[in-house]
Amino acid sequence: MTARILIVDDTPVNLRLFEAKLTAEYFEVLTAGDGPSGLDAADREQPDLILLDVMMPGMDGFEVCRRLRANPRTRHIPVVMVTALTDVADRVRGLEAGADDFLSKPVNDIALFARVRSLVRLKTLVDELRDRQAAAGLEVIDEAALGGGEVGHGRVLLVDGHQRHRERLAGYLRGAGHEVTELADLRAALEHCQSDNQLDLVVVSIEVDGQDGLRLCGQLRSNDATRYLPILLVLEDMDLPRLAKGLDLGVTDYLFKPIDQNELLARVRTQIRRRRYHEGLRLLLDRSMSMAYTDPLTGAYNRSYMETYMRRKLREIAETGKPLAVMLFDLDRFKEVNDTHGHAAGDDVLQTVCRRVTENVRDVDLLARYGGEEFVVVMPDTNAAQARLVAERVRRRLADLPIRVKDTSTELTVTLSAGVAVTEDPAESPASLLQRADAALYEAKRNGRNRVALLEG
Repeated sequence: MTARILIVDDTPVNLRLFEAKLTAEYFEVLTAGDGPSGLDAADREQPDLILLDVMMPGMDGFEVCRRLRANPRTRHIPVVMVTALTDVADRVRGLEAGADDFLSKPVNDIALFARVRSLVRLKTLVDELRDRQAAAGLEVIDEAALGGGEVGHGRVLLVDGHQRHRERLAGYLRGAGHEVTELADLRAALEHCQSDNQLDLVVVSIEVDGQDGLRLCGQLRSNDATRYLPILLVLEDMDLPRLAKGLDLGVTDYLFKPIDQNELLARVRTQIRRRRYHEGLRLLLDRSMSMAYTDPLTGAYNRSYMETYMRRKLREIAETGKPLAVMLFDLDRFKEVNDTHGHAAGDDVLQTVCRRVTENVRDVDLLARYGGEEFVVVMPDTNAAQARLVAERVRRRLADLPIRVKDTSTELTVTLSAGVAVTEDPAESPASLLQRADAALYEAKRNGRNRVALLEG
């Protein structure tokens, strides 16, 4: 995963050190030597993450962070504070100023790289939602407009096998007004998360009665119902190598023992506030777009929205250099389904196809109905080999599982043919890219259907 990182530090040696480390990990690095220039660079360059020194003359990191959070253009950029300060009160002060994390010097490389990747991944999801709002011609809603500034009580699941430790943390959380469910078993915790769709946060120990707490983290991220649920991991200093794995699995924040009450509550507030912002953004987007930008039968995006979205993603290639792939597919001999089983059965097939495609592509990929039984999947940051793998997976998933027609015992085997095209040219138009995908689709049909063809650009 590549990203643009802004480093703000008044010490040239520190700037060069972090720049060398991050560049070696294939990140693009920007630098600023003081707070005001850091604020200007953040607003102008819109980086994916900011590494912010705390102890700077004139304007310290706490004030820089507060100003970043006050600016709607920089409010959503993750901030990691880096400092020699080790007092818990300083960490809490940084978190309350709006920082996402607080790393102490000398910075452990494992923790640094894992945290950067984790926060960039979260920002990518938010950016995708905001991009879709903008593509739809909607005003981008900021956190304050969704009530993200203040956090009342939250619903928290606390998973810890050590009774006294669990009860102490639960007491801290309840004292702050949160509703807490305590569990000491990973299986029960997973079932609870899947059944409670109002849950705001999971706090889980890395070890739960001899069980690996990271297993729960991985299961939550692989399930649609809990994919975006924040996870706060509790661990010992000696567990640092496992922390990197946890962040890669999707852990959103972490705390080392012994737990400080104020730091716990500050991190919990941050995670609940982010959770509610994300959910509010999704709900607003769903409501505002459901009529104007989606196909009423299948729930996929419509052609007009898809083309607007593609134009935005093509322009982004000039900045990111990341390829854009499209898969154009249609259902083989779909007319026979309508003629033999009726249009109601045909509608069932189209709806099921869209569900299966959605289950087998990423959240950042966009599925649109192109017309009739033709559909398009737009895949940002996807090269030709990756796009072909996705198309083959979708094709197999559809062909291998018959579709049962609603309210009948009829099962239909439905296949698709797909054409894939990829571009790294920001000047290419949506029409041109789709035309190349259509030519590849024709090739797949000509060679016997139920297959994928790729047209190299």
